[in-house]
Amino acid sequence: MSRKKLRAAVVGVGYLGQFHAEKLAALPEVALVAVVDADAARASQVAAKLGCEARTDWRSLAGAVDLACVAVPTESHHEVARALLEAGVHVLVEKPITRSLEEADALLGAARAKGVLLAVGHLERFNPAFRALAQTLAQPLFIDCERLSGFKQRGIDVDVVLDLMIHDIDLVLSMAKSEIGQLSACGFRVMSDSIDIANVRIEFASGCVANLSASRVSQSPVRKMRVFQADQYASADLQAGKLRVVRRDQRGGAIAEDESGFDDRDALRAEIENFVDAVRGGRPPLVAGEDGRRALALALEVSRLVRARLERFAAVAR
Repeated sequence: MSRKKLRAAVVGVGYLGQFHAEKLAALPEVALVAVVDADAARASQVAAKLGCEARTDWRSLAGAVDLACVAVPTESHHEVARALLEAGVHVLVEKPITRSLEEADALLGAARAKGVLLAVGHLERFNPAFRALAQTLAQPLFIDCERLSGFKQRGIDVDVVLDLMIHDIDLVLSMAKSEIGQLSACGFRVMSDSIDIANVRIEFASGCVANLSASRVSQSPVRKMRVFQADQYASADLQAGKLRVVRRDQRGGAIAEDESGFDDRDALRAEIENFVDAVRGGRPPLVAGEDGRRALALALEVSRLVRARLERFAAVAR
């Protein structure tokens, strides 16, 4: 006897939301009921392609779906996701979870009150190179992350910390598993009125140190991570899907190197499958709302430190 399909919808079918809709529509255990967008023509175009209903009002989803992916601009995450959660809908919201910790707490509270799941779209957790790297870790000592991209008008509603660096912030927090001791950060405005380049050094209570750099004004895309721990060095190219691990044998002292490549790098499919499986099985998703809040809290503090530094230097210049 086949199980009843989960009814799903996607709110916001711009660049990223269209991919969410395609992945949901391809899952045999899901029935994509509707795509929703303020742009009626865009909603109709995506709906026609995927064979579902086009809507312009996300409020109409209450009672019509079991789960929804929310891929609207960050400023609308709180309003849309909270209303859906309060209507008893399981929600996967794109990163960052919200604009503020107060908004994030409201989403967490709504999910708890209704007994529904809240997942956050920190896509890199599902990158096969990172997942393989994470399996090799015991106690990281030093983590170095570099994330670069070219400048695009899309996404500049938030600064580079909330746009790009927050990916690595989430990854680092998942690896270090420790409270934060000290932070120092710098950054600069280049092509927008917001921060376009940023660097942060994080010192954890465990002794682990992480250095993160992010830029959205670079010529070539880079997503690399290097992690050092006792007797091991690992380098992951998240862009190319490659992992290199160098280990020292504690008994004989010999050095062994392993290199792996990953052909199936559809992290978004893996993320949505994990969300759907969590809803179906009644268990937490890999990246829950609490994880999204932790990443947001650190990202907001990094942004605050960068802005404070820029203001100090601007005052000196005057």
